[in-house]
Amino acid sequence: MGLVPDFLLDFVTVNTYWTILFTVHALLAVALLGALTHQAMSVLMPVRQGAAAGGFVTRFRAVQGAGYAAAVCILWVVTFFFGAWIYTKYRMYVRIPIEQQGFWKTQGVFELKEHLATIGLGLLPVYWLFWKDARNPEYDSARKWLTVLLAAMVWFMFLVGHIVNNVRGFGS
Repeated sequence: MGLVPDFLLDFVTVNTYWTILFTVHALLAVALLGALTHQAMSVLMPVRQGAAAGGFVTRFRAVQGAGYAAAVCILWVVTFFFGAWIYTKYRMYVRIPIEQQGFWKTQGVFELKEHLATIGLGLLPVYWLFWKDARNPEYDSARKWLTVLLAAMVWFMFLVGHIVNNVRGFGS
């Protein structure tokens, strides 16, 4: 069995398989990006009790951050898994041409993206611990800055993914 499970080749082509995998990875990344962005805004700029309904920004940051913790953990792990599976194809068909063309900075930021994804995966247990009892004020500062750090990491990884895709082009 290769990178594509043999039983799937009866239903889809190899290119279709990788397109579906990449699309699912991208959609999961968008969901993770949205969840962490909402949560980060809720801890950076909390809405005061009794504040008026307000506009879009007020409603955007008025979410209950604790409600996003489980989703963030699950989305991070699943997105990481899909990214790791896609990496097997990236390693041969994207990375080598990028290196041959001398795009070293592009390759370097993608390496940083890989490291940040792994570091973030390692931080998830601590993140979960801080959010599982969000009413504990002892962890407010740590919870806030860990959430902001993870959100910044996800934004960086999301943008780098688009840059590398634009350099080589999806499906090329």
